[in-house]
Amino acid sequence: MKMENDLGRDKISRLVFRIAIPSMLAQFVSVLYSIVDRMFVGNIPGIGDVSLAGVGVCGPIVTMIGAFAFLVGVGGSPLMGIAMGSGNRQKASRILANCFALLGGISILVTILALCLREPMLRLFGASDVTYPYAEAYFTVYVSGTIFALMSVGMGQFIYAQGYAKVGMSSVILGAVLNIILDPIFIYVFHMGVRGAAIATVISQAASATFVLLFLIFKADITITIGRYSIRLMLRILQLGLTPFLIIAFDNVMIIGMNALLQKYGGAAGDTLITVNTIVQSFMLVLTMPLGGISGGTQCILSYNYGAHNPQRVVKAQKYIVGYCMAYAALLFVLSWVAGPLFVSLFTKDAALNAQACQAIRICTLAAIPLGAQYAIVDGFTGMGKVRYSLPLSIWRKAVFFTAIFLIPVYFDAFSIFYAEPISDVLAILVSTPVFFFGKKRLLAMQKNP
Repeated sequence: MKMENDLGRDKISRLVFRIAIPSMLAQFVSVLYSIVDRMFVGNIPGIGDVSLAGVGVCGPIVTMIGAFAFLVGVGGSPLMGIAMGSGNRQKASRILANCFALLGGISILVTILALCLREPMLRLFGASDVTYPYAEAYFTVYVSGTIFALMSVGMGQFIYAQGYAKVGMSSVILGAVLNIILDPIFIYVFHMGVRGAAIATVISQAASATFVLLFLIFKADITITIGRYSIRLMLRILQLGLTPFLIIAFDNVMIIGMNALLQKYGGAAGDTLITVNTIVQSFMLVLTMPLGGISGGTQCILSYNYGAHNPQRVVKAQKYIVGYCMAYAALLFVLSWVAGPLFVSLFTKDAALNAQACQAIRICTLAAIPLGAQYAIVDGFTGMGKVRYSLPLSIWRKAVFFTAIFLIPVYFDAFSIFYAEPISDVLAILVSTPVFFFGKKRLLAMQKNP
């Protein structure tokens, strides 16, 4: 099949545009998986708000499980890209085979552990006696389809890595559109409530996974093969994928922590604050997922040209990627003020809840533009296999956030916890910027000594 983009020879400005935009749109559409679920659940007559709080408790745990897709997908796709850039197709094929086997094994293990530990996890992470039945119903069904979620996202990274940005986007859109169609059918027509929302999502993810695997088996330039497995190679994949895994995992651990702290310090308003946080995190997904689409989808350009020892193309591409990320973050910052009430109204018709959620969204996006640059810098280093830069930068931002959510409610009220987001975003970019320019100097030096 003819490749959509020549990663080594196409003009960088056009190449970044042709890959960044479909990747961004794909992740924007994928946000609909969770937002559509929450929107329909929040509007269930009579129990909408409490059902939404229950699904909100599940949200970060479910996303944390999904982080395993990036552990393998983002861990293996840059390695495959570097191998392709150096002309070693056999090595690239071997990397893909090992990633497929590794992701399959992880999917089975995670499913078993999550189902066995679901009650203590949900209780620990903010489910009250009122919200637990809704959280348990959604969680049990969703986790049963873990293999579809991980395969569609994780193996989808290897479609982007080969330059097939439009195909990767199509796989995501397929699942999202199907989810939008099935959600109201299962929730309202079949009267299945939150369980119906989860069933619709699992079916949609199964369709996406099937699309991805069929393409990688029959149509891609580098296809999935069986055999040539290596424990050493799998460990290298996991090492490189640790950065994006920790980003997502810690993000969701901190959301879980926020829910628990909102419940603890919120008193009688604890469940209401968790509902607010669920809506806020839905908006933040609209910000961060497409950002990850831009910075993660364009990693294939960086990894391929790094493997081909062409640092000038790497540096030029990185400038465009940073620009796209900051531009998108700026757009979402403006929308948080202009369209915040409209977004919140999708989830609740309660005026007081709407006002609280709008205020929290505006607080969390105060440093959205620096966050855009942070994504580009960290994912750029990961794309070139430079985990020694990307991992500490990621850990620093998470450490600041984690510290802030515990300290803020001690000295202020529970609602002030939302200020932890902009505090961590500002302190993160203050460290990442000098590291980025230092790393760029090292990369330019590579040109003289490839």
